[in-house]
Amino acid sequence: MAISDARLAQMAARLAELEARLASGTLEGDAFVAASRDYAELEPVARVAADVAAMRGELESLQALEDPDPDMRALAAEEAARLKAELPGAERRLAIAMLPRDAADVRPAMLEIRAGTGGDEAALFAADLYRMYERYAAEQGWRVEMVSANASEIGGFKEVVANVSGSGVFAKLKFESGVHRVQRVPVTESGGRIHTSAATVAVLPEPSEVDVQIEDKDLKIDIYRASGAGGQHVNTTDSAVRITHLPTNLVVTCQDERSQHKNKAKAMQVLRARLYEKMRDEAQGAEAEARKAMVGSGDRSERIRTYNFPQGRVTDHRINLTLHRLPEVLEGPGLAELVDALIAEDEAKRLAAMDG
Repeated sequence: MAISDARLAQMAARLAELEARLASGTLEGDAFVAASRDYAELEPVARVAADVAAMRGELESLQALEDPDPDMRALAAEEAARLKAELPGAERRLAIAMLPRDAADVRPAMLEIRAGTGGDEAALFAADLYRMYERYAAEQGWRVEMVSANASEIGGFKEVVANVSGSGVFAKLKFESGVHRVQRVPVTESGGRIHTSAATVAVLPEPSEVDVQIEDKDLKIDIYRASGAGGQHVNTTDSAVRITHLPTNLVVTCQDERSQHKNKAKAMQVLRARLYEKMRDEAQGAEAEARKAMVGSGDRSERIRTYNFPQGRVTDHRINLTLHRLPEVLEGPGLAELVDALIAEDEAKRLAAMDG
């Protein structure tokens, strides 16, 4: 996708205009917030655009150079050849920077992991996945706060929900939604046979209260006594909360906190995220076919990755990438390579769709 010189100049002018307005001291309130947001979105794109404009200008000057000195001409030709080789890469970086962004990319995310087929082994695998994301988040400088968990008897999770906050969380984690499959000998298996189990991961962008308005009349709230593995504060107080959103029939429960108010607040946080995702899905219904062409549709029933312990490998089925570094992936650092590859593939497909 070639970007014209006029378009580059237009971006530079728009950035200069925003800089002048922000520096003027005349903007207040919502106008200042809007201009700051526009500047933050445009500045990184305009920086790459300025590099492209500078390279094109320099190349043009070198190619037009008519120096009588043969050494100078040779030097100019050498420099022009270098710029010619580097320019397509810079133009591609600019095209990627100009791709339409998902407005939710900058949001924190709600991470939900549920054990699927495989009983206790699936619950242990769900816990492994949760720890993997915790470690990856720590490397990114993000904060992970567990919202609710339903522990299994032997230390896994039947279900765990966490809030992940930080810079660009949803942009990096959104391709993790789907079915994750594990092949290994379970600790519960005495015969040494390899079992296949699965866990489902869902990554939802977290909305603000402005994005999703929930009316009290649409909620049915039940309070009951908490229960859980290991007997933790079981049957002590009526602190567990179940919230049903009547218009959509979405049900959220939370029983981790001893305080009923804290449980209600956490349950509302999860409900808001699920309603926001529902709204996004409905809004993108018209684009559903186009989204299927991208890397994963976010469909939670889609098998996206296999973790094979006997062979020490992880395969992402959407991009046919296999890493023979399973421990490194589960420890966090190796996951970064998978995430980056998925983002790069998504960008490449969207670029191709725009060119086509």
